[in-house]
Amino acid sequence: MPESTVGRPLRADAQRNRLKVLAAAERVLAKDGSAASMREIARQAGVGLATIYRQFPTKEALYEAVVVERVRRLLDHAHAAAHATDPGDAFFTFFTFAVTETTGEKALVDSLAVAGLDPKAGTAPMHRDLEKATGVLLRRAQAAGAVRAEVGMAEVLALITAMCLAADRQHWDEQLRTRSLTVVFDGLRPQLRP
Repeated sequence: MPESTVGRPLRADAQRNRLKVLAAAERVLAKDGSAASMREIARQAGVGLATIYRQFPTKEALYEAVVVERVRRLLDHAHAAAHATDPGDAFFTFFTFAVTETTGEKALVDSLAVAGLDPKAGTAPMHRDLEKATGVLLRRAQAAGAVRAEVGMAEVLALITAMCLAADRQHWDEQLRTRSLTVVFDGLRPQLRP
């Protein structure tokens, strides 16, 4: 039985290997899509195939774990940002992190769909938690006067999604992403009256 399904925490070395495998899988999936090779993932992670199969018995299980890990990183970042002393900076930093972190997700979602998997299966509760955490950041930033009061969650989610899709399709480099975020953030901030 794989260590990850026993119900007890992984040993430190097994946890390190798991994180290396997930990071390598994310890179290989983004590059190769559904044709991603488990051997290539193992090579990039610096582990043997048996190490991968102990924790992920199928390629599909590994794909799903990659999606869960990506959502978990966003959720962890949102929760940490909720305790920042500057609510405006916390909101804009999280927005930037979300765009940066989810750029490339379309390739991963497409790979899951080709493999016959629902990319949102198993992460629906996490997505709801992420939306709630993002809402907290938005409300705090609005209360601090850093974000326009009329901006809602629908607009924030639409902007993050649109920026991620544009970055994916147009292969934005870091400079273009930074300039584009600056323009969007200027639109989210309250307008100064002359």
